[in-house]
This record gives sequence, C-alpha cells and structure tokens, in this order.
Amino acid sequence: MCKSDSLESILTRNQIPVHQNRLISDQNVAIGVERGDLTLLICTQCGFIFNQTFESLKSGFGELYDSTQDTSSIFNNYLSDLLNYLVIQKNIQHSSIVEIGCGQGSFLRKLVEIKKWGNSGLGFDPSYRGVETDLEGCLKFDRRFFDSSCKDISANVILCRHVLAHIPEPINFLCTIRQTLVNSSDVRVFFETSSVEHTLQTQMIWDFFYEYCSYFSEESLTTTFEIAGFKVEKVQHVFGNQYLWLEAIIPTEKPTITKKPEKILQLAKQFASSEQMIMKKWQIKIQKLFSSGKIALWGAGAKGTTLANLVDPRREWIDCLIDLNPNKIGKYVAGTGHPIVSYKEIKNREIKNIVLVNPIYHQEVSSLLRNENIKVNLIC
Repeated sequence: MCKSDSLESILTRNQIPVHQNRLISDQNVAIGVERGDLTLLICTQCGFIFNQTFESLKSGFGELYDSTQDTSSIFNNYLSDLLNYLVIQKNIQHSSIVEIGCGQGSFLRKLVEIKKWGNSGLGFDPSYRGVETDLEGCLKFDRRFFDSSCKDISANVILCRHVLAHIPEPINFLCTIRQTLVNSSDVRVFFETSSVEHTLQTQMIWDFFYEYCSYFSEESLTTTFEIAGFKVEKVQHVFGNQYLWLEAIIPTEKPTITKKPEKILQLAKQFASSEQMIMKKWQIKIQKLFSSGKIALWGAGAKGTTLANLVDPRREWIDCLIDLNPNKIGKYVAGTGHPIVSYKEIKNREIKNIVLVNPIYHQEVSSLLRNENIKVNLIC
C-alpha cells in the first residue's frame, strides 16, 4: 500500500474456501468449493495488513452471493442510528448519493425513500437482484463493479460500506473513485470497513478469511486515504468497536501523509505468536462440548463459515449452523458442507450447545431462544 518491502508474517492458512457467503444448495458442491491460500503480512512502515497470496479472479461476486445482515434486529438498530447520523447530523439531504457495493440496496433505499429528504441514489453491486429503477426514478441500481468505466458521475455523497476489505489494491480503487468525481464539487465520502484492531485484540481467529484481502486499523485506513489524495476528517470505531467509520473530502491541496504503525504492529506480533495455540484451544473446546450434546454455531456468514472450517472441517463435532437470513436456510456451508438451519429447528435437531460466533448479538439470540422456550448452553 505504501510501497515498502518491510513486511512481517502474521498467519498462514492453506486451501481455505474462497467464498464465505455463497448460497450453495448442494452439500457436495459446498465441500468441493474453490479454495485458496491465506498468507497475511503486515507492513512495518504503515501497518497495512494484506493477503499476499490473494488471487482476484478467485473472489468473484454474483447473484449467488448473499452477505445480508438486516434480518437481525441488533444490526437494524445500528443501521437506523447510522441513517439518522447521516441525514440529521451530516445533513445528507437533497443530495445525489452513490453507494459502491450496495448489496441488495436496503440502506441506500432508506436514504432515498423519504421524500422530504430529497435524496436520489445510484447503487453499484454485481450481486444486486432487485429492480433497476424504483421510487419514481430517484433510486437506480447498476449490476456491476464500480471501476474506471463509471466515469463522469455527478455525486454529492460517496458511500461505501464493507467493500474495501475485498479490494487487493485499495489505493488504485480509491484513486479511481477520485477520478470519477472530476465533475463533482464538495463531495463527501463515507467508508465503513472491519477493524483489524478489534480482531487482534479479541483474538477472533475466525475473522480472517479469504474474501477479505485487505485489513485496516484506524491509522492505516487514514494513511490509505491520504495516499489516494483524500483529506481524512474523521475515523472512529463503531458497532461495538468491530467496524471503522471514515469520513473524508477531496482537498484543494495535496494532503499530508501520516504513518503510525506502532500499535497495530505490536498487536499483530502478539497475535502471530499465539494464533496456533488459540486454534488448538477452540478445537479442544468444541470437542469437549460435543461430549455433553450436539453443537450448533449461530451465524452462517463469514465468521461462522470460517470457524466451522477451522475446528470441524469434516463435520465430526458440529451438527449445523444457524442463521436468520431466510436465503441461507436450507443451504450448506462452503468448505465443510454443514447444513444451515433456522433456530426453530433447534429442538428437532436436539441441539444442546450453541456457540455464538459474534457476541454482539448475545441479547438478541437469548431473546429469540427464550421466546421459543428453547433451553441450550449458549457460549460466546
């Protein structure tokens, strides 16, 4: 990212599933998915963490890709707070909004559908499955990646949530965005991505997976945008410190580039020295839980898929994965072939232990289990 060759290794995982959020209807297909290697390095000069062995052609996204989280009340509450922040505090009204990597467009729709706000929206995402034009033409979608072909776009706001981690060359990506905004004045840029600091601090080994090839701390994210020519106005941790939220503008003068890798470098070294031990502890923990009854993982997204592949690649200990996304229920986990089921199947499957792969959803999951009178051992 900063062109330095001063790199240190963090972890290596060979032949892991390339996709964590593919909708796979056949168990044998799920087991035989395409695989790649994860070789995480950290730059000691800027703190950027990346997968050195990432292959772009391996990580495509289409209609069978689904990372939707808005079936969760906890996540929806977070989105509502974010929406209010943008519209009220940042005055995103009467604005032309471009969202890069809009998914199924639910968040962009919320910004546009209230007429008194006066917003229009254009969303880019190859996995989008809805109508191309809606809300009397105020909301439009383009089923493709945002790249240099998207030139001459007029926008007041650029919004991009959880895309940057998928980009192997983030500087080129951000420079492309800048180049497309030549006809836009006073544009405001809002980016959200996962915080690698949180992953390293909490030692969540299942937060490193193939789909993510670029990992950022607060400092390295700032450096990335500065190198690409943006002026960073704000970076903060959100969603229980799991995400980073960045706000930037296009400055009139070339921004100063700051590099502060010390904190993340220390965390990365500590993680690298203990990663194998953490993995072994989780494998032992899962096997011990199995002795007291069937086990399920709650969360069939990237985290759950990765943990299943790490601790139970041959489906010996974990019965299934549970998810609230109706599109995933009845499908199979990439790499292992574990079935994905509704939480309402817990009793029928005689599940006794549930491992919650993301503790932020503990209250929501506990409430759902209580309402269904399901008594299990819930582990975070």
